Amino acid sequence: MYYFCVLLFLFQNSTPEHIVEYHDIKSKAQEIEYIEKYKKSDSADIQAYVISLEMKQAEYKVLPWQKLNTFSKGKAKLEQLITNEPKNANLRYVRLVIQEQLPKMLNYNSDIENDKHFLSELLKIKDNSDYLDTYILNYTTL
Repeated sequence: MYYFCVLLFLFQNSTPEHIVEYHDIKSKAQEIEYIEKYKKSDSADIQAYVISLEMKQAEYKVLPWQKLNTFSKGKAKLEQLITNEPKNANLRYVRLVIQEQLPKMLNYNSDIENDKHFLSELLKIKDNSDYLDTYILNYTTL
């Protein structure tokens, strides 16, 4: 019975594959592969990671308006996801990572403090999103 409980605990707290894959991406080709693999998912969690990589594709565009258009489309999609699910930890985490890494001139930084507060409170709670805690601590300024 003890081993069953340990296995159940490990299974419940294991990191979803799409999050591990996302954080292992090292190239543009891997970004595109990830987008293609997960773009049809109905999961808001997965869509947040796909959208963040779609937004990142702006850096590979040549013309400034193409860069801005690619970024703006992704931003609108991510904000819509968060409007639909404001308490979703993955969505708030992805937005915080994006906002902290973007140049200030893109003016996408108005939710940093809200997301930091939301995620810092989440870090205090033991729940089914604990697999995300390490990523929050490693990839944000929390």
